[in-house]
Amino acid sequence: MKSLVPVWAGLLLACVMTSFASAETKKPNIIVIMADDLGYGDVGCYGAQALATPHIDALANDGLKFTSGYCSTSTCTPTRFAFLTGMYAFRQNGTGIAPPNATSIIKPGTKTTPEVLQDAGYKTAVVGKWHLGLGEGDGPDWNGELKPGPLELGFDYCFLLPTTNDRVPSVYVENHRVRDLDPSDPLWVGNKNPNDQPTGVTARETLKLDWSHGHNNTIHNGIGRIGFFTGGHAARWRDEDLADEWVKKSNEWIRANKDEPFFLFFASHDLHVPRMPHERFQRKTSLGLRGDAIVQLDWCVGELVKTLDELNLTDNTLIVFCSDNGPVLDDGYKDGAVEKLGDHLPAGPYRGGKYTPFEGGCRTPFIVKWPAVVKPGQTSDKMITTTDLGATFAEIVGQKVPAGALPDSEPLEATLLGEAYAKGRDYVVEESPRGIGLRKGNWKLVRQGKNKNQGYTLYDLSEDAGEENDVAKANPEKFEQLKKLLAQIEAGK
Repeated sequence: MKSLVPVWAGLLLACVMTSFASAETKKPNIIVIMADDLGYGDVGCYGAQALATPHIDALANDGLKFTSGYCSTSTCTPTRFAFLTGMYAFRQNGTGIAPPNATSIIKPGTKTTPEVLQDAGYKTAVVGKWHLGLGEGDGPDWNGELKPGPLELGFDYCFLLPTTNDRVPSVYVENHRVRDLDPSDPLWVGNKNPNDQPTGVTARETLKLDWSHGHNNTIHNGIGRIGFFTGGHAARWRDEDLADEWVKKSNEWIRANKDEPFFLFFASHDLHVPRMPHERFQRKTSLGLRGDAIVQLDWCVGELVKTLDELNLTDNTLIVFCSDNGPVLDDGYKDGAVEKLGDHLPAGPYRGGKYTPFEGGCRTPFIVKWPAVVKPGQTSDKMITTTDLGATFAEIVGQKVPAGALPDSEPLEATLLGEAYAKGRDYVVEESPRGIGLRKGNWKLVRQGKNKNQGYTLYDLSEDAGEENDVAKANPEKFEQLKKLLAQIEAGK
């Protein structure tokens, strides 16, 4: 019997060690909450004082807040493209802001972030704004199957705003079809006004939210939109209800998949124009509808976290909160965003915002919470981008990324999780419709315009966070070094 003691002790120790190992390597649930048009200075934990964002602030208090967290592009479609493909949008033609009848911008066969996670045994879903096109050929088949779409790109489930809320059609898409579509009332989407229907121009006096520029085609829910559509009346949504529907569908899906690792891309729309939050959030801030929409976004975050708490999933759920681009005030509607701004600084101390290559266009709130791993109350100045999330998630869950997939995504597990030894990205590319920026260390190169021969400027962010003073002439070697690096990146070298 005595001779058996060491054997049993060894087996017991092995079981204990195996138990510890499995506990440490348990794959986390992953939720990416991507806000829309949210600026660096738009939430409390990044300095906002004109409104309260307690749920977003709680993510930061319970986890890690980045001060150099970036989206890839200062507009929505290309940032979402780069996040899902791990590839800079400028590497593929046709990745600009998608029109209403855009077909799938991400081509089937492209290895995506959700597909890599599927390979690791994850259930995957996207809920909210898509804006990456649906279908193929001459355009989406709004009355039939909308494929290829998210289900062909690595998602098991999708519930979508197919374009943006200022673009037609104003319907939900669930998996491959428009939800609640009545076959006797077919949906039509196009660029020309059918049957001379009332528009934001001809019936402007009927609008409940007036336009300032460009949003004056088909009227839906008392608001002019970009593009024209008819039919599909039973399937149409009301702007005020969108956030509630995203939260409802997300929580239903989380509950249905709580027993296995899951990845949820919660693609918020709240701040995108037309800003029309639910009535219970309207007039909650001094900033008008834009501020009210931020409060609604904060509520969405709180509802998702509440569900995780109820299901005892909080400890092993990795949440990343970010934005698809920086802020914009007047983006086509007269909603008081400019007039009611007061002392609020949507981009914080940074220059520019949506559409620009300056820091305000791509440097946004970027927060990570994972109670089982990430120590609470941290702040990191390391550089990281939404493009890096794909390779980083793969590294965290131990899934190999196939050769050639996610080509611009860097595996930054240590950085994302707040490890002291983490170095972060060496440089950040900031793409925009109006040029491109390149940050390396505290140096920032900017080329405005799409012509690569146009003028370049150089800024020292350590002395000039607002990018006001061009120091290219005073630092010729650094200037040329960054120009050369940008050319190499754009050439894919």
